Amino acid sequence: MAEERKEKRENPLVSILFNIIIPVFILTKLAKTGTVSLWGVIETQGFGPLYGLLIALAFPTIYFIWDYSQRKKTNAISIIGFISILLTGIIGVFEFPSEWIAYKEASVPFLIGSAVLISLKTKYPLIKTLIYNENFMDVEKIDTILKEKKQEEAFNKILTNATYIVAASFLLSTILNFALAKILIKSPTGTEAFTEELGKMTGLSYIVIALPSILVMSVALGYLYKSMQKVTGLPFEKLLSPQLQEKLEEEEQKQPSKTSEKSEVKVEEESDKQQ
Repeated sequence: MAEERKEKRENPLVSILFNIIIPVFILTKLAKTGTVSLWGVIETQGFGPLYGLLIALAFPTIYFIWDYSQRKKTNAISIIGFISILLTGIIGVFEFPSEWIAYKEASVPFLIGSAVLISLKTKYPLIKTLIYNENFMDVEKIDTILKEKKQEEAFNKILTNATYIVAASFLLSTILNFALAKILIKSPTGTEAFTEELGKMTGLSYIVIALPSILVMSVALGYLYKSMQKVTGLPFEKLLSPQLQEKLEEEEQKQPSKTSEKSEVKVEEESDKQQ
């Protein structure tokens, strides 16, 4: 049964390679006309700005399709990322004003944050879809305890507050996305300079934007889990889904063997010293 519940996980190294490293390399090094020198050692023919952009965008697109075919699973974030790539390609290929990149970059996290807030008024808040779901939490057990303790209203307030924090992370991303695009994208679309600037922006965005957003999202998760422990009376590990609890138990079972090995080594060292 445990084997059946296991799902294929996304390989983060492959994801980074196809979504960041390869596109950035192509946009900054190979999307030029004529002969291109790589590190002063290799000389090759550049793709040109148009084909360079298309080839660079092809890698995250191919990865999106391949990952979905492998895991038979996708999520809202990957779909939005795919749409973002598509819009970038349209702006570059049809040579729309380069200023549109800044608005496109800002619109994606803005729309996500708005959807998170608007979902509070519906029967299916996105915070439950993103965090409070059966993949991460033991939803059935938690709901039962909340009903028994009559803490459902308090829990709904916790979810609302966590939603505001999550929305704030997307607002921060909106501002940083817009600012980074405005600072870096200066050249007209369809030029070598534009594709190189786009490559720099793609590479820097995961540092300048992703890290602060992840920190804010971590605050939301920390607040949610601590508050859930208070209203349910359960320790953190008991709030997790059965799958995650099994993994924690497996890790705990491995720890004693490691500690016993260390203690045996210490005993042997002490006996050697005494001799």
